[in-house]
Amino acid sequence: MKRKLKSDMEQVSRLSEEEIARRAASDPDALPTDEAFWMRAVRAEHPAKKQNVTIRLSPGVLEFFKRQGPGYQTRINAVLERYVEIQENQAAPR
Repeated sequence: MKRKLKSDMEQVSRLSEEEIARRAASDPDALPTDEAFWMRAVRAEHPAKKQNVTIRLSPGVLEFFKRQGPGYQTRINAVLERYVEIQENQAAPR
């Protein structure tokens, strides 16, 4: 199933720079930026791409995460990431 885009890029591509600036200025959620803002900006790195794997989980564990709704694999990944973080912090010399 294809997800529908929330924006109409074809329509946006037809807008002039002036119209884009006008619309941005009238958007109450758009904060104006100046050169100083961009001088302090830091590039956010994309998270590492996930790998497809097959993992065997006990039925109870799988059902627990699935009961919480869509995104159960992401939640399982978050729990495992937190576990790794705790283990690495415990292993670090003090």
